[in-house]
Amino acid sequence: MTTSPLAPVDQARSLLLLNTAYHQAKILHTAVELGLFERLAGGSATVEELRQKLSLAHPLAAEFLNALVALGLLEAEDGDPRRYRNSATAAAFLVPGSSEYLGGSILQHARKHYHVWAGLTTALREGEAGSGAEAHGPEAYPQHYADLDRARQIMAHFDTFTTFTADELARRVDWAPYRSFVDIGGARGNLATRLALAHPHLSGTVFDLPALAPLCAELVTDRGLDGRVRFQGGDFLTDPLPAADAVVIGHVLPDWPVPQQRALLRRIHDALRPGGALVIYDLMTDPASETVHDILQRLNHGLIRGDSSSSSVAEYRSSVEEAGFTVRQAERIDNLLGDWLIVAIKS
Repeated sequence: MTTSPLAPVDQARSLLLLNTAYHQAKILHTAVELGLFERLAGGSATVEELRQKLSLAHPLAAEFLNALVALGLLEAEDGDPRRYRNSATAAAFLVPGSSEYLGGSILQHARKHYHVWAGLTTALREGEAGSGAEAHGPEAYPQHYADLDRARQIMAHFDTFTTFTADELARRVDWAPYRSFVDIGGARGNLATRLALAHPHLSGTVFDLPALAPLCAELVTDRGLDGRVRFQGGDFLTDPLPAADAVVIGHVLPDWPVPQQRALLRRIHDALRPGGALVIYDLMTDPASETVHDILQRLNHGLIRGDSSSSSVAEYRSSVEEAGFTVRQAERIDNLLGDWLIVAIKS
């Protein structure tokens, strides 16, 4: 009796690593949920000290910390394996209060997205009812924002992405011809305030649901932008939009059916002053540059939103032009999601 030769072990190993990739994600989620990186911001600590500070009872606490070392998030202090400290990466991105803090998004994924993905099989078989969209999609925002503590958690998640996006928009868009802008669906104003700080001649309006007004006011004051960035509450699908020289809109259009998207683009065109700019950043499909990251990000957004459609760069251009704009710029930007940027001028 002969046996077939085994397939190369590296192929089997790659599948095993893919099968258990969630191990690494949950190590990161748990470390942030425990407040580990915040505890280590003041200096190193031993396993026993961290057991006490974080109320860790499980005997695998040391292995948990060693896993974080292996992942490059912790390191031994001066080579002493008994003391742990934050790595440079953790210090920059995982300590609350840092300008590029990612913990808000990590917590959102731990508490919400991870569980939505756990129901992927059901979602694919049963449709939107199994996707979690009713609890996490755009229709749920008014309910979530009614609770300011819950709203803060969601804002921290949004801020993770808009921090890097704002830097890209500040660099890639020519803001010199404009004096005012509106950020539609701008949450608590993280992107708007960063644009205003990068370009002192700009003043901005954040247009979003009224419940976010106090959170925006806090951020504007904290960044010294009172009088330059303001909040206007309303429903961007039905309420009048503020007049401005430019409109920014990102990760908003795909939340709604195509007819509502087109109607919103026409309303933006009407609100803009002559020669005004429409600045869109969003996940868009592009066959020439598709990566696994791109596809998984769109799948994630679709699960959270509860839809199954993604628009291509060409489709975005068509919708923008149909609304009366002339596209001046379309390019990939270097933010966390790999969004595309479209800049169009009111004809």
